[in-house]
Amino acid sequence: MGLDASARFNMTGVSDVPENFFARVDEESLVALSDGVVTTTLGQAINWARKNSIWPMTFGLACCAIEMMSMSASRFDIARFGAEVFRGSPRQSDLMIIAGRVSNKMAPVIRQLYQQMPEPKWVISMGACATSTGVFSNYALIPVNQIIPVDVYVPGCPPRPEQLIYGIMLLQKKIQQEAGTLKDVLNLG
Repeated sequence: MGLDASARFNMTGVSDVPENFFARVDEESLVALSDGVVTTTLGQAINWARKNSIWPMTFGLACCAIEMMSMSASRFDIARFGAEVFRGSPRQSDLMIIAGRVSNKMAPVIRQLYQQMPEPKWVISMGACATSTGVFSNYALIPVNQIIPVDVYVPGCPPRPEQLIYGIMLLQKKIQQEAGTLKDVLNLG
């Protein structure tokens, strides 16, 4: 009751807590001038908003899609990262998660869906099949990076939902570190 997080943590018997253990990770570029006044750059603020409101497209090709669906369930709760809104249209999404093996017949469809997504757009390759055709190394399958650019690779066969959540966290870190965001938004670049 009324104890801050570090005091509650110390009550559990652990006394060697680093000084910045309870600091937030998304406050790296913020500067506090006084109580209630925080400054940052407009580009950093735009990147912060983008990384915390990722809308993935509903797109599953094989068994990895089951793990992707369970990631959005209450047990893993992807809503904490602002990515709970799976969109059915590429025009309303900014993240494509390729979950499963990509056949030669599906490659043009994936490219077309990727081209219909608005900028900025990102791609996660989920599973060994999407990344390198996995155990199905034959003429009918191709890696997804030969069709569209991939931002994050999530390994495994199939990868667990925790791995996909970690992949989304890596993508968020990449989005936060993007340079020239303000020029892109204002169409000056």
